[in-house]
Amino acid sequence: MSMTKKYLLNTTCLSPRTALSSRPVWRFTSVIIATVASACLFFTASPVQSAKSDSPQPVLPSIELLIDDSRLTVELASSRQQRYMGLSFRQSMADDRGMLFVYPGERPLTFTMRNTLIPLSIAFISKDLVINEIHDMDVGPGQLFESKQPAQYALEVNQGWFARRDIQPGAKLVMP
Repeated sequence: MSMTKKYLLNTTCLSPRTALSSRPVWRFTSVIIATVASACLFFTASPVQSAKSDSPQPVLPSIELLIDDSRLTVELASSRQQRYMGLSFRQSMADDRGMLFVYPGERPLTFTMRNTLIPLSIAFISKDLVINEIHDMDVGPGQLFESKQPAQYALEVNQGWFARRDIQPGAKLVMP
């Protein structure tokens, strides 16, 4: 059995306080996500522009994540424009899909449902890829969803996705 498979099988046995950053697979996963996000920033960086239409942004580059035993394919929103548009104007999203918002460093994050047509759940995630908190976001303007702790990533999925899979704060994102 490969080291990666052994690691994935043993992740549920780890306590939330176990330092994963010293494990080779964890370091590899972090480097891969950082590399993909950096490439997206390099090739798609553009200043934030106001949305002049009601069209969603094109499908973004994606990666697969594993959270506990649940697989998820996520588009990477890594430039300011991509993060600004997010899932705005999307009519629907497959249940095994989501969008990972990638920021250059940890900071307080605030999200809104501006121009978002589908109810979502959001997880605010630390630089170590650990879910800090999860919130449900209903459709409608004027709502703000703020992280209670600094986060470097935010993951949006269909509302209830985390709850249906019993994914709680403390869960870790891994690239299979």
